[in-house]
Amino acid sequence: MKSKISNAFVLAAALWTGHALAQNVEVKDAWARATVQGQKASGAFMTLTAKTDTTLVGVASSVAGLAQVHEMKMDGNVMQMRPLPEGLRLPAGKAVALTGGFHLMLMDLKVPLQKDTTIPVTLRFKDAKGVESTLDLKVPVSTSAPAGDAAGHQHGMHNAPAKP
Repeated sequence: MKSKISNAFVLAAALWTGHALAQNVEVKDAWARATVQGQKASGAFMTLTAKTDTTLVGVASSVAGLAQVHEMKMDGNVMQMRPLPEGLRLPAGKAVALTGGFHLMLMDLKVPLQKDTTIPVTLRFKDAKGVESTLDLKVPVSTSAPAGDAAGHQHGMHNAPAKP
């Protein structure tokens, strides 16, 4: 019984700090960018590492009317941002940083995202066998990336390619 309580505490602490271990996917350095009054969109960032080939196929949050997995890239001098309708591939054992080039967009925000609070975010995955799973996170809201997130810069384009 003591072991079960200890394991539950460890998992709860992991979710609170933005580090979590799903059945197959580890989440590190999760955070969402704080907004100002009237701002209707923001981004959420993190690093995902899957034990087996997996695809991040969706995201949801009760604070947003719409949440999507996005890719940002430059086309000449024009920044283009688009949703990834087929999801983001997470190759087995390879950390995939959602730090700018790939990120989660939270749109049609229902409330401002206030610094030093947390927001609920649900990630939806599909493994190579087609089995879907979800991971519920409590993502901290901040004005900048966590100190442990060396790749938390806005031009983090060193990510795995989206599924063709």
